[in-house]
Amino acid sequence: MVEKILVVDDEKEIADLIETYLQNENLDVYKFYSGAEALDYMENMEFDLVILDIMLPDISGLSICQMVRDKGCACPVIMLTAKDSETDKITGLTLGADDYITKPFRPLELIARVKAQLRRYKKYNTISAPHVTETIFEYAGLTMNIKTYECTIDGNSLLLTPTEFSILRILLERKGSVVSAEDLFHEVWQGEYYTKSNNTITVHIRHLREKMGDTGERPKYIKTVWGVGYKIEEI
Repeated sequence: MVEKILVVDDEKEIADLIETYLQNENLDVYKFYSGAEALDYMENMEFDLVILDIMLPDISGLSICQMVRDKGCACPVIMLTAKDSETDKITGLTLGADDYITKPFRPLELIARVKAQLRRYKKYNTISAPHVTETIFEYAGLTMNIKTYECTIDGNSLLLTPTEFSILRILLERKGSVVSAEDLFHEVWQGEYYTKSNNTITVHIRHLREKMGDTGERPKYIKTVWGVGYKIEEI
């Protein structure tokens, strides 16, 4: 089955370039130069991945990202940001984006990130694959079922993106051990583009804590070990 990719960017040359590279990877591309047109199309179409420019003339890419998540869609979202828009990057990740890439960018780097996100999304949605064993983590009212990709706290469902699910799964698998932000990044994205200034993991951890109601000074689940990484304590 060919994955469907939604591309939204008002800069025609960039949108066309992305389309060409994605099509060269045998992906179905649905390209729009405005947010309003993309939203109309999204009403009747499901996508496997969305590439959104933040600076759209009619509707902010951030608003579209939030609408995608509010509808319960867990497909990966990659934001395209201006070089100096650090605040937009953080906001996009907080609203549920999985990754961002800064303009100008190298097309092959974008393709690598798209492939990494699609691999995780495919794994996230393969709930009945024969090689997946029944694995359930339980911790202080938190239950994660790896096979069905369901997560609950005290019986209440947590709607997690594939990125959030992956981060939480890794921390639960290594319960009692500290996992560095760099290790989390490489395990989740399986890429080599991590830099020390990259705060992607920090923002995803913050968003996870918000969803889990775990944002106090002494979080119950995900602990920060300053200068080292993150951990879930042994009970």
